[in-house]
Amino acid sequence: MAYDYAPFPYIAPPGLAAPEPRHPVIIVGAGPIGLAAALELANHGVRSVVLDDNNVVSVGSRAICWAKRSLEILDRIGVGEACVEKGVTWKVGRTHHRAKEVFNFDLLPDPGYKMPAFVNLQQYYVEEYLVTRCEESDLVDLRFKNKVVSVDQGEDCATLSIETPDGPYTLEAEFVLACDGAKSPIRTMLGLDFEGELFEERFLIADIEMEADFPAERWFWFEPEFHSGQSALLHKQPDNIYRIDLQLGWGSDPEEEAKAENIIPRIEKVVGHSDFKLDWTSIYTFQCRRLKRFVHDRILFVGDSAHVVSPFGARGGNGGLQDVDALGWRLAAVVTGRAPRALLDRYDAERTYGSDENIMNSSRSTRFMSPSDGADRWFRDATLALASHAEFARPMVNSGRLSMPCIYPINAPDAPGLPAVSRPGSVAPDAPQGNGWLLSMLGGQMTVLAIGQPAPDGIEAITLEPSPEITARYLGDEKAAIYLIRPDQVVAARWTKADAATIQAQIDAIWEGRA
Repeated sequence: MAYDYAPFPYIAPPGLAAPEPRHPVIIVGAGPIGLAAALELANHGVRSVVLDDNNVVSVGSRAICWAKRSLEILDRIGVGEACVEKGVTWKVGRTHHRAKEVFNFDLLPDPGYKMPAFVNLQQYYVEEYLVTRCEESDLVDLRFKNKVVSVDQGEDCATLSIETPDGPYTLEAEFVLACDGAKSPIRTMLGLDFEGELFEERFLIADIEMEADFPAERWFWFEPEFHSGQSALLHKQPDNIYRIDLQLGWGSDPEEEAKAENIIPRIEKVVGHSDFKLDWTSIYTFQCRRLKRFVHDRILFVGDSAHVVSPFGARGGNGGLQDVDALGWRLAAVVTGRAPRALLDRYDAERTYGSDENIMNSSRSTRFMSPSDGADRWFRDATLALASHAEFARPMVNSGRLSMPCIYPINAPDAPGLPAVSRPGSVAPDAPQGNGWLLSMLGGQMTVLAIGQPAPDGIEAITLEPSPEITARYLGDEKAAIYLIRPDQVVAARWTKADAATIQAQIDAIWEGRA
């Protein structure tokens, strides 16, 4: 394979020699979500132990499309710029029906953001950067070849039994984050299962290495001539790696389809030649399901352990990072005594809401790409026929609604007349600020922005002067505004005018889990 899968070192944990003190947080799973969670907690001064039964990054490119919001989160924990530098930046998508392009779209038509709309970067690189960052932190204890075999919850802690190459040991933690993937052993240990919808469809993922001049765009085909009656997707990645997804149909034989002698002719039809090397392949089915609750006493589920969606729309890894975004500051506040445990209920409420939105979009995409006979197929075929010459039909073409952060339905004051893009519950939009960026000034703590006016007496605030981007994204037709931004860079409230008591009351409501 193109990537050098160098193993990470196993180091015998201290718990083998003597009982360890109780840890504030133990994270099970050193994938991108578990590693990001450790670094986000470290940003808030909270120590964690990360346990993983493996000692290499993920095999195969897996998650590759990282949305702007994910890049902003990764930037906050120290790896965003590396991901953008290595990755393939794109924002244009093209949708084809058979041999004809029916329309294209631009995901980031407006300038003035630090991070691009999307970056394609293999998951193994993201994990590599996150591991390096964790190893640099004094607040992250990263332990490879440490397999969790059981977990028990008591009144004041959770206890984990762990197997290592040198024998078993136990750890206690105030809280455990289950970041152990779609087949989560922790979820099984607790006797929990997903609720939702299974889809009877199979797809082939193939990463190929080749020299080519395909542009850095997302290309999607319905019923292409090279793959009759099915759908196909092409993405460019770094290192001359291209991702190809091919719909196979539920009646296909996964063992036969996984053989190189069957995969290679399919790829030759897509790229038009045989001058390529297979780097990694996988046959997959998928589901759109989630746990009913993400918080189970002292065990919190994050990422694929909590919810799974189809890969179309890039909502898996991106949704998991949004979990980390919503959980990190809250868990840190609970661990340090800043807030009651009830604050974690807000994580559950917001991220089950966000997961439902992702599942809804993923389910609709899947039904459009794999319509059942009857009304679903008639609607899909009629929409594709119209889209090439009728603009109204193009938004109905669904090849995977691409990941966007959801807008949380929070209880917050809102001033009429301010722009919708920065309404409460949404991520604060970025904007240039001098030689830097607005989002770099936010995150980690409650922040008040006083825009076009001084801060109220008794309130510490960042004061901003209106600029074209600030006006468009934060003021609209108003001359001034005050924004309250949560530690996860989400807008918590906004006013055209507010006194210190009003602002403080909203801050208190957030920390108490009431807003």
